[in-house]
Amino acid sequence: MMDDFGLYPREEPFDPLGVMLFKALQVIAFLFFLALLAVSPDAKDGKIDSKAEFMITLDWPDSHPDDLDLFVQDPAGNIAWYRHREAGFLTLDRDDRGGANDFIMVNGKKIASPIREEIVTVRGIVAGEYTVNVSHFVATTGEPVQANVKVQKLNPTAQVVFDNKFTLDHTGDEKTAVRFRIDAEGKVVNVDQRPKSLLETFRSSWRNGADLDPRTGVSKNAVRVRRD
Repeated sequence: MMDDFGLYPREEPFDPLGVMLFKALQVIAFLFFLALLAVSPDAKDGKIDSKAEFMITLDWPDSHPDDLDLFVQDPAGNIAWYRHREAGFLTLDRDDRGGANDFIMVNGKKIASPIREEIVTVRGIVAGEYTVNVSHFVATTGEPVQANVKVQKLNPTAQVVFDNKFTLDHTGDEKTAVRFRIDAEGKVVNVDQRPKSLLETFRSSWRNGADLDPRTGVSKNAVRVRRD
């Protein structure tokens, strides 16, 4: 509105109620933005977050040329190993071949990896006994190899179920690292080291004429736990 001299005033009349409403609207918009960030943090199409109940690791000295293999059998008879990396809820997440072709790619170049480690995760609860074995697949040095096997329960909090060292000394040497039993709730109720050969399980099935899958060494008729 013009004044008596035909000029517009330099400032509009101050309206405290309007200013308060505007500021309140800004605060609400900011809180809504934060809520959106909390609901969908960095969502990506096709990305599925997997959940593991147990993690089983085998490791041996860094840069060692020998090839050790981890075998894990679940209560249903499924066995996860390098030729059958997914069996029921068992998944072989890392297969380490020792000095044979153990490389990582960095800027397009192959760099030898010193880490000697194999990892099997258990991604669901099946009550019963699990058997964890280690096989000395290739012994190149002719010397005994000290290996370590660790079993960790991951949920609801991380807990070490078993952690122990043992020695393998020749190609074909197989040892039972641990056998542990869980109940229907996933609670570990027993741990022991009674020997049980999983390689002999394959051989016995073959001798008995079982319908073995030639790619995996596992019977096609074996009871399997399906993932939902």
